[in-house]
Amino acid sequence: MEDGGRLLKHIFTSILGAVTVFLVYLYFDGESGSWDAPGLRGVTGPSSAAVAEPQWQDPGPYHVAYPQNYTFIMDETLTCKRTTPFLLLMVPVAPGDVAARDAIRRTWGNEKLVLGQLVETVFILGLPGGTDAEQQQEKLEQENLQHRDLIQSNFQDSYRNLTIKTMVMLEWLAAHCVRASYAIKIDSDMLLHVQNLVKLLLDPSTVKQNYMTGLVWWHSPVLRNPFNKFYMPRDVIAEPEYPPYPLGMAYVMSLDLPGKILGVSPQIKPLYIEDVYLGMCLKRLGISPTDPPENTMFIVDPLHPLSGCSLSKVIAVTTTSIPQMASYWQRSRQPEAKC
Repeated sequence: MEDGGRLLKHIFTSILGAVTVFLVYLYFDGESGSWDAPGLRGVTGPSSAAVAEPQWQDPGPYHVAYPQNYTFIMDETLTCKRTTPFLLLMVPVAPGDVAARDAIRRTWGNEKLVLGQLVETVFILGLPGGTDAEQQQEKLEQENLQHRDLIQSNFQDSYRNLTIKTMVMLEWLAAHCVRASYAIKIDSDMLLHVQNLVKLLLDPSTVKQNYMTGLVWWHSPVLRNPFNKFYMPRDVIAEPEYPPYPLGMAYVMSLDLPGKILGVSPQIKPLYIEDVYLGMCLKRLGISPTDPPENTMFIVDPLHPLSGCSLSKVIAVTTTSIPQMASYWQRSRQPEAKC
């Protein structure tokens, strides 16, 4: 019996020692920031007090890490610095999608003077990812030396970070373009009929402040099916409907809005669905987006090929390929088709 007790005591002491070693390991590994277990992420010891950068915290599956101290690491464009455009074309694009950028530069992004108004185009992007990120960044720097139209911030460029991309775009507009009149945020797979857009913005009935238009979604339900891509639980959003918002593919705003949206954004935890979050900020401001004068102006899911009549009316429409977009752009520059 005495030998059995001694054995049990030895086993207990060994287990206690192993647990102690394991807990010490977790403590020091937590200090290095490499531990990802809930409740231990970001644990810091005395040595971390000298580190200037705060530890990154996971915002969770439904939000993004904004605001943060993001900075612009590429911003050599003269747009809004030495020029005052009437209209800015802001194109969020993936770092590696040089083909889309070049196609836009050859087509609607190359339209500089439209109906007597100065129009300029810039591309918004974050940091490239993957094993070749360093090589991608070098190529971006070379591309920007040639074109001077890339605005890059130091957030990780990804689908889940589209809200960060949008807010960084608004930061840049608020910092540099308060004297300009309007901007359109437009995805890189879109055809933009620049002349039709300028014509709309020059119309006396188009307001000059608190203005946002596009394909506005009214009474859009909050999706509660956990298997849906855009599922949102009630503890994140309790309301059954989102506030009205313009679909993210393309929306137009007067340039008093970026500063106003940024002003209320700290009051609203940013969702990863960027256009929904924009609608939430507009609601907080007491501003509603505006339907365009014609429902043919913004089209998200068209029946291709587009007719000449449709092209003569459209402002922004999704396309399926670069050749299709380029073809539509060439056709849109022909005399207007009779409808």
